[in-house]
Amino acid sequence: MKKKTVLLLVAALCITMTAGCGAGDANTQKTATENKTESTESAKSEDQKAADAVAALIDAIYVQERTDETDAQCEAAKKAWDALTDAQKELVEGQYADPDYFGRDTGDASLDDPLNQDEIGDNEILVVSFGTSFNDSRAKDIGGIEKAIAKAYPDWSVRRAFTAQIIINHVQARDGEKIDNMQQALERAVANHVKNLVVQPTHLMHGAEYDEMSELVEQYRDKFESVKISEPLLGEVGATGEDTNKDKEAVAKAIIGAASEENTKLSDDEVAFVFMGHGTSHQAKVTYTQMQTQVTALGYKNVFIGTVEGEPEETSCENIIAKLKEAGYKNVVLRPLMVVAGDHANNDMAGDDEDSWKSMFTASNAFDDIQTQISGLGSIEAVQQIYVSHIADAIK
Repeated sequence: MKKKTVLLLVAALCITMTAGCGAGDANTQKTATENKTESTESAKSEDQKAADAVAALIDAIYVQERTDETDAQCEAAKKAWDALTDAQKELVEGQYADPDYFGRDTGDASLDDPLNQDEIGDNEILVVSFGTSFNDSRAKDIGGIEKAIAKAYPDWSVRRAFTAQIIINHVQARDGEKIDNMQQALERAVANHVKNLVVQPTHLMHGAEYDEMSELVEQYRDKFESVKISEPLLGEVGATGEDTNKDKEAVAKAIIGAASEENTKLSDDEVAFVFMGHGTSHQAKVTYTQMQTQVTALGYKNVFIGTVEGEPEETSCENIIAKLKEAGYKNVVLRPLMVVAGDHANNDMAGDDEDSWKSMFTASNAFDDIQTQISGLGSIEAVQQIYVSHIADAIK
C-alpha cells in the first residue's frame, strides 16, 4: 500500500512537471512573437522617420524665393534622399514632396544647356521661360527655341532665365544643373557690362507672368544702354474674343499641322483635336477664346481649345467633352497648347489619375479612341521662327 502511494505521487509529479514545461514553451514562443512584432514595428517607425526627414527637406526647397541657404538646402535634400533605401523612398510624402520628386525619370539632364555662362559681350538676348523639371522637354522645347534664336542672331549672346524658383530648385537638387532666375540673369548681364539687352519671353500671352517679368526688367533699365522686351508667342491681346492677329494664325497652323502629322491612326476628319492650355484668371484669358475663333476662321471645325484651369469657362474639360459629344466625334487627340510638354502635359492631360483629361474623356464613355500627343510648342520649327521674328521686331 505504501509502495502504491509512492508511485501515485511520482506520477502526479511528472504530470505537473510536464504541464509546467509545456506552459513554459508556450510562453517562450509568445514572447518571441511579440518581440518580433515590436521589432518590425520599430523598423517601420524608423523607416518612416527617415522618409519624413527627406520630405521636410524637399518641402523646404519647394518655394518661390531664393535665399542664401538655397544651394545648401538643395544639396542636403539630395544627399538625404540618396541615403534612403528603396523601401524608405516609397514612404516619402509631405506637403509637396513625393517619391517622384527625385525618383521620376524625366530624361538626361546633361543634354540640356542652362546658358548661364559669363563672357556675354555687348549684346544679349535673354530668353525667359516659366521653366520645367522634365529634362527631355527642357532640352527639346525650351532648348529648341534658344538654339533657333542663337542661330538667327550669331552676333548676340543668348542666355536663359526661369521665373519659377520652385522648378529651378528642383532641377538643381535632383540633377545638379543650375539655372538662373530673373534677378540672377539680370545681375549677370550687368556684371558682364552688357550694353544692349533684348528680353524674349517664351510665355504664351500677356498674362500675369509676363507682367511680373516686365516689372522686374524695368527695375534694371538704367543699367543698360538699351532694353527691349519682345512679344510673347501669341502677340498682343485683343479687346474681344473675336480679335485675332498674324501670330495666332501662324501658331494655329503650326500646331494643327504638327498634331495632324503625328496622328497616324485615323484620317483627320474622323478625329477631334483638343489642344489643352493652362488657363488663367488674368484678363488675358480672352486669348484662349481668340485662338478658338482663329482655328474656326481657318476652317478647322474639328479643333477645340481647352484649359487645365477652366478659365475662360468654355475651355473647361467638362465643356469640351460636351462640345465633342454634341458634334458627334468618337475619336479624340489630346495635345498641349503649351510651350513645354512638362508636368501639365504628362500628368494633367495624359496621366492615369481620375482627374486627368485622358481619364475624364475615358470615364465619359462617349469616345471610341483617345490618343495623347505629349509634345510642346517649343519643339515645332514654325513656332521657333515666330520667336525669332519677334526679336527682329524688338531690335528694330
